[in-house]
Amino acid sequence: MRPSDPAAPAFVQLAAHPLRWKLLTELAASDYRVRELVERVGQPQNLVSYHLRLLRGGGLVTARRSSFDARDSYYHLDLQQCAHALAHAGTALHPALGLAPTPPPPSPPSARRPAVLFACTGNSARSPIAEALLRHRTDGHIEVTSAGSHPKPRIHSDAVQVLREQHGIDISGQRPRHLDTLLGRRFDYVISLCDKVREVCPCFGHQVRLVHWSIPDPATAAGPGPIGHPAFVRTAAEIDTRIRYLLPLLTRTPQEVQP
Repeated sequence: MRPSDPAAPAFVQLAAHPLRWKLLTELAASDYRVRELVERVGQPQNLVSYHLRLLRGGGLVTARRSSFDARDSYYHLDLQQCAHALAHAGTALHPALGLAPTPPPPSPPSARRPAVLFACTGNSARSPIAEALLRHRTDGHIEVTSAGSHPKPRIHSDAVQVLREQHGIDISGQRPRHLDTLLGRRFDYVISLCDKVREVCPCFGHQVRLVHWSIPDPATAAGPGPIGHPAFVRTAAEIDTRIRYLLPLLTRTPQEVQP
């Protein structure tokens, strides 16, 4: 390469390494701890940690302390940032390649509706928000529900308010439910939004696809009312972003989403 030649875009430089690409691929499906990534990619922990640091430095991956065990951290692929980086890389090659891809078509009416369960501890904030947003974005084409390992008496008032204000969704009449009440139900995806419930979530069959989104409980950020409300706004926005990137997977056949 001549000295004057432009360098490859940052995303291309990061993703071109085989191990980093494997880490990105794993994190595209779920949030994981380092030891889980070590098992999944079959490489030493020091090497995995080194490449995770590079991905974090490039803004593609973030990390959060586990609410189940603060000695652990969950790594998360920032799909929104990846989308921007991919668009930038495409534009650098040719302006037409920077355009957003066409979303996949919805499942045909004759196809069985995919079933999704969102799980957290209290089923009062994160999981009902996720349930409402997925149902809203798919207009009933996805069978979706939520439950908790230790359900609260009622949905958090800030969760109700944020969904009503930001999305025009009313869940005021919804009540938290226990995960055990759903045993025996068929689910294609079980998505845990809480580090604690991930450790105790019951088995819903061998064919179910398990996904973890490590999202802090907005109810612990502050009390109810104006003080705690911004945390719920941020949480709903993060969940909505993750759901938008989940939708293409829900329209695929089971063979297409096999790990």
